Amino acid sequence: MGSRAQRLILCFVFHVCLIDSCDGPLVSNLPQSSFRSSSQLSNSHGPGFAKVNRRDGAGGWAPVESNKYQWLEVDLGVRTEITAVATQGRYGSSDWVSSFLLMFSDTGCNWKQYRQEDNIRAFTGNSNADSVVQFKLQQAVFARFLRLLPLDWNPNGRIGLRLEAYGCPYKSDVARFDGSSCLIYRFSPNPTPSQTAKDTISLKFKTLQNSGTLIHTEGQDDHTLTVRTRRFIIINITCDQFSSHMVVSLGSLLDDQHWHDVAIVRFSGHLNFTVDKSSQTCWNINFGLMFFHKISYGGVQCHGSQRVMSRRNFHGCLENLLWNDVNVIDLAKQQQQVSITGNVTFTCAEPVSVPVTFAGAQSFLQLPGAAHLQFRTWNRAGLLLTFDLQQQAGSLWLYLSEARVRLQIHKAGRYTILVDVTAGFGLNDGQWHSVDLTARRGHLTITVDKEEDSTAHASPSFPVVSGNNLFFGGCPDSENNQECRNPFNVFQGCMRHIHVDNNAVDLIKVQQMLIGNYSDLQIDMCGIIDRCSPSHCEHGGRCTQSWSTFHCNCSNTGYSGATCHSSVYEKSCEAYKHQGNTSGLYYIDVDGSGPIKSQLIYCNMTDKTWLVIQHNNTELTKLKASSGINQHLAYFNYSADADQLWAIITQAEHCEQEVLYHCRKSLLLNTPDGSPFTWWVGRTDEPQTYWGGAVPGSQQCGCGLQGNCIDSDHYCNCDADRKEWATDSGLLTHKENLPVRWVVVGDIQRPGSEAAYKVGPLRCHGDKNFWNAAFFNKETSYLHFPTFHGELSADISFLFKTTAASGVFLENLGIKDFIRVELSSPTEVVFSFDVGNGPFEVRVETGDVALNDDRWHRVRAERNVKEASLRVDAFPNATQKAPADGHIHLQLNSQLFVGGTASRMKGFLGCIRSLQLNGRTLDLEERAKITPGVRPGCPGHCSSYGELCQNQGRCVEMYNGFSCDCGLSAYAGPFCQREVSADFKPGTSVQYTFKEPYELNRNTSTQSSSIYSDLKLRGENVSFSFRSTQSPALLLYVSSYYREYLAVLLNRNGKRRSKRLHSPSSESVNCLFLNSQFDHSTKCLQVLFCNLFQIDQHEREDFNLTSDAEFNAIKSVVLGKVHESGELDPEIARLNSQGFSGCLSVVQFNSVAPLKAALLYPNTSPVIVIGSLAESTCGSSSPANPYPAETTHSLSDHLGTVGTGEPIVNAIKSDSALIGGVIAVVIFVILSALAIMARFLYRRKETFHTQEPQGIKPEADSPEYPFHSEPTSQNILSENQKEYFI
Repeated sequence: MGSRAQRLILCFVFHVCLIDSCDGPLVSNLPQSSFRSSSQLSNSHGPGFAKVNRRDGAGGWAPVESNKYQWLEVDLGVRTEITAVATQGRYGSSDWVSSFLLMFSDTGCNWKQYRQEDNIRAFTGNSNADSVVQFKLQQAVFARFLRLLPLDWNPNGRIGLRLEAYGCPYKSDVARFDGSSCLIYRFSPNPTPSQTAKDTISLKFKTLQNSGTLIHTEGQDDHTLTVRTRRFIIINITCDQFSSHMVVSLGSLLDDQHWHDVAIVRFSGHLNFTVDKSSQTCWNINFGLMFFHKISYGGVQCHGSQRVMSRRNFHGCLENLLWNDVNVIDLAKQQQQVSITGNVTFTCAEPVSVPVTFAGAQSFLQLPGAAHLQFRTWNRAGLLLTFDLQQQAGSLWLYLSEARVRLQIHKAGRYTILVDVTAGFGLNDGQWHSVDLTARRGHLTITVDKEEDSTAHASPSFPVVSGNNLFFGGCPDSENNQECRNPFNVFQGCMRHIHVDNNAVDLIKVQQMLIGNYSDLQIDMCGIIDRCSPSHCEHGGRCTQSWSTFHCNCSNTGYSGATCHSSVYEKSCEAYKHQGNTSGLYYIDVDGSGPIKSQLIYCNMTDKTWLVIQHNNTELTKLKASSGINQHLAYFNYSADADQLWAIITQAEHCEQEVLYHCRKSLLLNTPDGSPFTWWVGRTDEPQTYWGGAVPGSQQCGCGLQGNCIDSDHYCNCDADRKEWATDSGLLTHKENLPVRWVVVGDIQRPGSEAAYKVGPLRCHGDKNFWNAAFFNKETSYLHFPTFHGELSADISFLFKTTAASGVFLENLGIKDFIRVELSSPTEVVFSFDVGNGPFEVRVETGDVALNDDRWHRVRAERNVKEASLRVDAFPNATQKAPADGHIHLQLNSQLFVGGTASRMKGFLGCIRSLQLNGRTLDLEERAKITPGVRPGCPGHCSSYGELCQNQGRCVEMYNGFSCDCGLSAYAGPFCQREVSADFKPGTSVQYTFKEPYELNRNTSTQSSSIYSDLKLRGENVSFSFRSTQSPALLLYVSSYYREYLAVLLNRNGKRRSKRLHSPSSESVNCLFLNSQFDHSTKCLQVLFCNLFQIDQHEREDFNLTSDAEFNAIKSVVLGKVHESGELDPEIARLNSQGFSGCLSVVQFNSVAPLKAALLYPNTSPVIVIGSLAESTCGSSSPANPYPAETTHSLSDHLGTVGTGEPIVNAIKSDSALIGGVIAVVIFVILSALAIMARFLYRRKETFHTQEPQGIKPEADSPEYPFHSEPTSQNILSENQKEYFI
């Protein structure tokens, strides 16, 4: 290679480094003529004496004045590789530099600033005059000139400096192109070079132009490769005649007349492109040396191509042109295999361009005389130029507004706008833009980038002639300054090619204070940096920037945060379920902040949470014998890509995929000894010769494994080769082989062969990461894991529960850096870290909410180059901004401690669950199994998640999570929130039968006693919803073994009524008027002395029903038509003859849910169904209020008298309904007084239910036992019960 730079390129590309040491001193042997400075205090304080550990002269360099405009410069003679610098104060004095900037250049002008970590501009210097402070540069610098600019110095002394640099010689080959020249490298005379495993193209370039072609090549089969500059590097690739251009864009600010690196590497069909520090890889590109015969450097005209998007040739210098191990410039010098077109020289003569940087709010440049200038910036606004007009006619402002150039002239002493014009657009793109301001004969013109479309004109009625001074970028910071006023933002950016009165301004003389005046400028350098190249915005976030910072637009990415790092989606269906969600489509991000994209996936929330991934062919596919076709191949494309699928399968506890094969005269696996005719291929790309229900490698079907095939000589039903249809089906459950990617069906060519196959969707349940937990029972116990690598972005999330007041959740240390999350008090979590800028802390305080309540709490912490954030549960997010010019790399080297600490802080007592670092879950349980003082798993989930079980559902603890037992609820579903409904026809009947009475203490089993009738019931609790257009109608009928009954009726006018008979007397009540075509929800709230009726959202009506008898020994509850042979009340018999047409939903009588029993558990419940009955969604509704209070209708009868002692009778007749209602109100007033006294004697618990809005219908739940049907309402209390005292 001949040079260390070339070896560095290959080291970067091939990741193999065999490099000699490069740390020799570079300054100590230089003559004094190699040193320059801004000034010197005396001859003995000259720059030539600024050599480390030397005492010549006055012991080092010292300038006349100590200010930030001083500098010391060293000329190394030739371009040199610089790897380190060292500083020392002036010998025998109190003079030293405590911080400084380091600049480098090839020419002694147009300096470039060295930045550590691409962010920190200042180096820390000395704290005394004698010690030597050395800094090893993170990335070597290749330059001839070094310049050091003091920023701070000893406040009790002055600037004093001695300097050394370390490195080694640098050899390179350069060529200069003038914009019309190029080099053509022709490969070996062998016209068909062989395909190589790896091809490499690399070079360096520098230019002042923002466009031009660096590389162009064309080959056989229309393969082309073009690398060109146009604001950034654009790489166009065409791989064959049928494909369009593939474009890769990398790099930024490439026209700064500094060297930039380009490397293109092909390896195993992949192409990697690198420009400076930006890199991008394109996969599966069929590109290589074998497709090309020659390469053009510097232009495309050498090829005469008409297909290249840009034909402009390169104007600038190229260095070290390498094609694999070939040095193209060296061959050009020897005139071997390289032809030269145009003027190509082998030196790099550079034009002189002196830019100036306006870095802050105090920056300005004052010059005499009219102006032309060029500028570049990222800011959308800022002052470019201002001056007062002659004869105090007013003031002129030329400034950026909304990324356009705007010119305004204001009348003197007033804010009256005399001229207001704009030109150009999008001028905050970081590129150089020119602005020309001309005023001739009453005509004012501003032109941007010398383009007619960006020109604005004005015709003021007064001469536009500048006064004594022009101010660029800003104004002096002086209260007495009347000559310059800036009502706009200051300019932050670079300017160059400043002309005043058509004469170029010598900015070096400005720097030497010979012309004009300035403040806070960096002259002879452009300090603009591109904070978006490489971009710190992750996951496709769009980066925008200003002079001092950048912003990430995370819209439509699925990620959030300052750098779009954290996923806004959950990692599994299990996580969505435990937020209370029902079945539906959800975005799943299986690796959180990792590289795998989120995917829209169906989650089936049943007793198990199934994740379902569809493919392009889940239907049954039929095949028939066809001549010339020996095999049928079927490929399956899934809704998730390969990385997503494998991550989902790995994370799941169980995965399965159903396969089915129908056959007639079509062999499947050709068992027992033949070669299989049909096989399938999964994730491993290996043929699998087993079928659903069998195990890998068995060459069997499910029937063969179970020993029940139709022919015992074969291991598959289809292998019996019969003329009758047969089937082999089953589940594939071996996760390593899933999913099925393609299937080959072979035995379909014989006459009479017929087959059909079906491959179901991939289904997985369980999330091994979500419930992965460890319990820490000692403060000294901890788990340790490998070092956490989160240099630029680190996110930490976990759940914890504890009763301790404080403790460290996790900690990882470096030499100086660290990261820690801890519970500092029962109401505060602290996220602290240090990346080299000093300790930072982010705190979340929870106020009166204690976090040591033994319930699960979620913590999410993130640290990136812009900010650190911390969130606890749903409390407001806390953030801390990172320093603008601070260290950004988090460098850790110790083990990661979980539940404890290496710094001997107080450890954590309690449970930590689902710990994820940068999207990767740590296996706490596996590590806890081998760690003393830590136990795997953590019980007690119902305290946190029990409230998800609704409608009297009961939370049941499990090792990994919990479940909701809906056995005592009329609802079903994973959270007992799905309404169980059915459509009834006139003949449909559901009868739930209780056994004859018995003494309750004979059997204490809930399940066995639930189907017996209680001897004496003090009240009945009935709730249901219905929808019907029929009236009158019988909705519900309850009978007893003593010929007592209770009935709920719907009147002809739409009123719902309850009728109750105790032999020989009866009583009934009318309810509110309702339009029968609407849905109605009936709920009972039962108390001792009165019934509270509520229908839908109408107000309750209170009634008191009296009787001298109790409703005893319930026999049955009937929904729909009553078919029993006993005598019915005549009016009920008349209504019963019509049956019921409509929908009934969530029917509950005391603790019995007869409709749910008939629909979901007909074989294990005492139900009799007559007529057609099937579950439907007819009862589902979406009320305006998403959480309506579900109420309960209660029908009860109590001993006692009301008024004169006359019972309320005949309320079932419509003409007496109003009278009954009035009587009930009067009775209620009387009883209210009695209730106040009775409240100390009686009390009864009430249950309110909450009905959630319904989502996508999930599958039926499966409780541990079929159904609970205890008719007594007094022994069932939900977690949300409230007490009422009467």
